[in-house]
Amino acid sequence: MDQYNIYDFPDEKAWLKGRMNGIGGSDASAVIGMNPYKTNIELFEEKTGRKISEDISDKPYVVYGNSAEEPIRELFKLDYPEYKVSHHGYRILQSVEYPFMQASLDGELLDQDGRNGILEIKTTNILQSMQREKWNDRIPQNYYIQVLHYLLVTGYQFVVLRAHLISSWGRDIRTQAKHYFIEREEVEEDLEFLLQEEIKFWRYVESGRKPPLILPEI
Repeated sequence: MDQYNIYDFPDEKAWLKGRMNGIGGSDASAVIGMNPYKTNIELFEEKTGRKISEDISDKPYVVYGNSAEEPIRELFKLDYPEYKVSHHGYRILQSVEYPFMQASLDGELLDQDGRNGILEIKTTNILQSMQREKWNDRIPQNYYIQVLHYLLVTGYQFVVLRAHLISSWGRDIRTQAKHYFIEREEVEEDLEFLLQEEIKFWRYVESGRKPPLILPEI
């Protein structure tokens, strides 16, 4: 049985509408109270139509990230020729077993052993040293949860996250590329935890009952 169904949309507007029909990668961290920008209650209100999510498409950091994605993907191909990289714009993958779980990937990878993987691309402005610390030898928690969600939807075996950390020094713009490699077999416990929490959250959505607020750990 296929792990997921594929839905290709004609344009960005239709694709964005399709993303509202379930839990996507950027939603997953809010489900467990680990999203710095949105609570699980706010996500619940969006998924039940009680609140319209904020349109951030014109924010400079969003515009930059969207515009940079394709050239960064091409750079990744040059830097890591051992992977076959594919990408499909305006595509949503929907879990067959859990139809409320869906994913839109920055890239799909095929390694030399024939294993399927996920390419995730992040661009972020480093405005202070504390922000850089979040990327030292690890992925920020909300992004870690996002790629776990993608592993759940796809059933793939690994993730490569390519982060572009952008710093300004006067008129000079410096970009550092960092790569993080995650093997599915090493995160099975985290995957099971996230799966159960997403199932629990979606039951609240289907029933219309508001879930208890999850406060992030300090």
